Amino acid sequence: MPELEKNVSSDIRPGQEYYVAPADEVEVLATDRVDASGEPTSIWGDAWRQLRRNPIFLVAVLLIVAVTVVVLWPGLFTDQDPRRCLGDDIMAPPRPGHPFGFDRQGCDVYTRTIYGARASVLVGLSAAALFVLIGGTLGAAAGFFGGVLDEIVSRIAEIFFAIPMMLAAIVLLQMLRPATMWNVVLVLASFTWPQAARIARGAVIEAKNSEYVTAAKALGVSRTGTLVRHVLPNAAGPLIVVSTIWLGVFIVTEATLSYLGVGLPPDIVSWGGDIARAKNDLRTSPAILFYPAAALAITVLSFIMLGDAVRDALDPKARKR
Repeated sequence: MPELEKNVSSDIRPGQEYYVAPADEVEVLATDRVDASGEPTSIWGDAWRQLRRNPIFLVAVLLIVAVTVVVLWPGLFTDQDPRRCLGDDIMAPPRPGHPFGFDRQGCDVYTRTIYGARASVLVGLSAAALFVLIGGTLGAAAGFFGGVLDEIVSRIAEIFFAIPMMLAAIVLLQMLRPATMWNVVLVLASFTWPQAARIARGAVIEAKNSEYVTAAKALGVSRTGTLVRHVLPNAAGPLIVVSTIWLGVFIVTEATLSYLGVGLPPDIVSWGGDIARAKNDLRTSPAILFYPAAALAITVLSFIMLGDAVRDALDPKARKR
């Protein structure tokens, strides 16, 4: 035991003395030591470590990878032509090489389900990219520069918020007949960008008041340089999350528009179009509708699961220490 030294001050009453051991005689325990050997990590590094341990994220990634393979290389799963429809195969039951059977037009349901992924996912990805590009750019600029620009962007966004997306899409696509894939993408992004703008604006306003932004300004970095190099990378998390979730929403919306007959043209194979073709046979042959609907549901669910996992990983308050 180290010998204790009594410390008595004139301000301390009798009985309140305290004792201090000499520093060279105090043993430093293992719990007192701080391991400083590890390198500091960013919020993205911490998020990636949590995502790797999240089973929801892993399942979502596996499903998305599977859907991506189907979209890019459908020939790996079938050698049939999705537009080859024979009268002899109308409502024919499943047989070798055609596991899902045939629809009322004599088309192979399995082949159309495989090739339908391409149009539906491409519309979703393109609309999500345009959604982030338009909304993210306007929202980030409005939040960072403020002033008149913020007022203009906010007022325009409020106008679009007041217009129901589905109603506007139905009206515009009826006017743009014959509809094309890019018409659908443009309409979807045009009436949803205020969502991205609002998220980006809030994230940028929070990031621009941080200490590292103040330090960058003190070092002489321009406003544009501060926005691009410091604010946007730290404000991108919420925008990535909301774009991932909206990607699934866009896929569902495209299928809904195609089901209503105002989405993709009939010559483009898509899940929404096949669901619309099978609606009259729901009671007699529900399997014809089930397969494209199940593929649509699994794809949308995978993107929503991915968005939820990324949101939890990027939210410091939701992390489990």
